[in-house]
Amino acid sequence: MTTTGPRRTGPLRIGNASGFYGDRFDAVREMLTGGPLDVLTGDYLAELTMLILGRSRLKDPTHGYATTFLRQLEEGLGLAHERGVKIVTNAGGLNPAGLADAVRELAQKAGVPVRVAHVEGDSLPVPEGFLTANAYLGGAGIAACLTAGADVVVTGRVTDAALVTGPAAAHFGWGPGDHDALAGAVVAGHVLECGTQATGGNYSFFRGHDLRRPGFPVAEIHADGSSVITKHDGTGGVVDIGTVTAQLLYETGGPRYAGPDVTARLDTVRLAQEGPDRVRISGVRGEAPPPTLKVGLNRLGGWRNEVVFVLTGLDIEAKAQLVKDQVTEALDRSRTRPAEVRWELARTDRADADTEERACALLRLVVRDQDPEAVGRAVSGAAIELALGSYPGFHVTAPPGKGAPYGVFEATYIPAGEVPHVAVLPDGRRENQEHPARTQPLREAGEPPLPEPLPFSGPTRTAPLGRVAGARSGDKGGDANVGVWAVGDDAWRWLAHELTVERFQELLPETAGLTVVRHVLPNLRALNFVVHGLLGEGVAGRHRFDPQAKAVGEWLRSRHLPIPVPLLEAAHAPEVNA
Repeated sequence: MTTTGPRRTGPLRIGNASGFYGDRFDAVREMLTGGPLDVLTGDYLAELTMLILGRSRLKDPTHGYATTFLRQLEEGLGLAHERGVKIVTNAGGLNPAGLADAVRELAQKAGVPVRVAHVEGDSLPVPEGFLTANAYLGGAGIAACLTAGADVVVTGRVTDAALVTGPAAAHFGWGPGDHDALAGAVVAGHVLECGTQATGGNYSFFRGHDLRRPGFPVAEIHADGSSVITKHDGTGGVVDIGTVTAQLLYETGGPRYAGPDVTARLDTVRLAQEGPDRVRISGVRGEAPPPTLKVGLNRLGGWRNEVVFVLTGLDIEAKAQLVKDQVTEALDRSRTRPAEVRWELARTDRADADTEERACALLRLVVRDQDPEAVGRAVSGAAIELALGSYPGFHVTAPPGKGAPYGVFEATYIPAGEVPHVAVLPDGRRENQEHPARTQPLREAGEPPLPEPLPFSGPTRTAPLGRVAGARSGDKGGDANVGVWAVGDDAWRWLAHELTVERFQELLPETAGLTVVRHVLPNLRALNFVVHGLLGEGVAGRHRFDPQAKAVGEWLRSRHLPIPVPLLEAAHAPEVNA
């Protein structure tokens, strides 16, 4: 990232209107009309999204970008122009040049005089057997486009935080050596990237706030990289230390948060409640980025099918065993038995239930194979042919189909110098962006000292962990992360010593046979657990029923353990059902 222009001192207000491909459609209008902004970003890409766009491009080579964004611009482009708001988005996906052309065409039809630029170079030669291969670029190309006068900047696969580091570098004139400032922008970008998750969405302590329609977040970035996270006045949701902490922990690993622009030290982040719906982020330290770039690879992994049997009333376990035996025998007789067969019984039933649905348990059958025939008729026939000859009350949630392809995400790393990073400016000139000359190989950060143990030897009460701690979890390929933060200093002193890896695995038995790594973040009063392999081949493979590990944190919070009574009595967390 080169120094991009004169340094300014006034804050830069950056809002986000999309956290994923499919987010609230009218958010662009809400953000443009709800309050002052300098830049509006939209994050449309995820590991799964790249696979979806790859399949779209197979059907039509002119596609491969997020078409929703283009529809949002039909109104939003004029509003942004009227208000002087720049738009920066990764909606270009696999075809940023194609989306940039479509935006120009839309602008011409609407009579809106905007200058459009795009960033490319992330799309790499696709290895045999794969569908997409894209490097994660930083914010330098975005900064170059904005410095050249672009009103709309479209990118492909950049890091989510690059949507903030690029505009901030252009505004403040940061160069590649401004590590602390860039790291502060990375942290702000990470808070913004998932939209309303920063304003109370998916929040452990949701009961204390009106979250029926949370507003989208805004970051006020300052010249030193510090920021204030807020939202437009009058919008729903809440911005407090808890909501920002939750998002900071989402889909992260150790204290070193590496990216192509800078490595941000999450263990240096400090949060302060500055006022209603205003949280200040300060103290973020940065280090030189690693010499490599992450590359995301997507391929079709094979074919899968699923049948969910409904078991009602008495003898649930015996009914489940009967249908498992029957289906297994039928599959054994088939000439195309699936290579992988998985069963899972979810005891959602209640004794003496007052409705039929509450009396039901669900038995889930998932099959996978490289051959679509093996997961198609062989499976659907084995299931449906039992309709009149199996357990009493036999039925399924939906008729099984032919099966569907599933994807696999893999990550690798290549030298940054092997990846072109090109800003295609509004006038068509192509400007190559150099990776920072100073780099630093990524290494583990040393574990910080734990707080002093809570000096307490009195009574405990068995209660859910969620009475004294919040959590948020997510996915990174086949791994899951579970961030847990304490409610109050005393709860942190207890949590840091109580929730060890061994205790974590005891509370979540599904993780017992997997490698779990714990990271300590004292400034956030938080622990971050990375569970390797929990998600198999990743979200597109749908290895488990919660394929993105979205609810693993809430499962952990619901688990019971002995908690000191004073912590329970002092907890600021709302009461939860035990």
